[in-house]
Amino acid sequence: MLSEPILLGIAAVFGAMLGSFLNVCVYRLPRNESVVRPRSRCPSCGTVVAWHDNVPVFSWLVLRGRCRQCSARISAQYPLVEAAVALIWAGSLYALGPVADALAAALFLTLLLGILLTDAQHFIIPDEFSLGGLGAGLALAFFTDLGIVQALIGAATGFALLWVVKAAGDFALGRGWIGGGEVQETLGADEPPSTMGGGDIKVLAMIGAFVGWQGVLATVFLGALLGTLAFLPSLFRGRKPLVPFGIFLALGAAVWLVAGARLAAWYAAFVRP
Repeated sequence: MLSEPILLGIAAVFGAMLGSFLNVCVYRLPRNESVVRPRSRCPSCGTVVAWHDNVPVFSWLVLRGRCRQCSARISAQYPLVEAAVALIWAGSLYALGPVADALAAALFLTLLLGILLTDAQHFIIPDEFSLGGLGAGLALAFFTDLGIVQALIGAATGFALLWVVKAAGDFALGRGWIGGGEVQETLGADEPPSTMGGGDIKVLAMIGAFVGWQGVLATVFLGALLGTLAFLPSLFRGRKPLVPFGIFLALGAAVWLVAGARLAAWYAAFVRP
């Protein structure tokens, strides 16, 4: 049997490779491009990236963040995402051991990172992350401590909760549906958009498949809290920012997954000293 350091190293390497693929997904999926073909190219000169220039983290450091051919800058997002996913997979294995729950946690956090990045950059949450993650979460629930019944209840709770909130908000505003987290282009400059995108609803269903209905409620609370704190200064300045709620759902779900037990214990001690 492999020793723990070797297992952690394998998990980190696999995570870095998955992080490299996640970068491709974040760039291409919002543009409706294939994540398989063509091969990675420099966005400035179009040169195909050689395999030795595409080693996660290492190649970016060796090239000092520039294209080998045209010296155009390469965003630091690429090595940061690769390193983050490497830490996610090694950390999940270290915290939970070589069990299905570690695999589910690592995959869940990786999906949340992809959702955060695409919603932040494009106001779009690809179905490959939300619906694909929903399917993966339900499949893994057969082997994790959560169980398929709680995963199904969590997914249904997540979908129903935001669907009701959206329907009520859209009825109050007299607005229609915005699917996939996209911005409605037909509205006038002074007209309020729909309360949230359909992508947010699918994301919360996916979250429920991984963390159950309790995690769904905690995610909505934490996401709303974080979103309020982030955009409160803009509201005080009289601005009406377009809030990519998927970012805060992803952050809230990640906080609950990592520290949910401690937060629940703290809250129980707070209300029942």
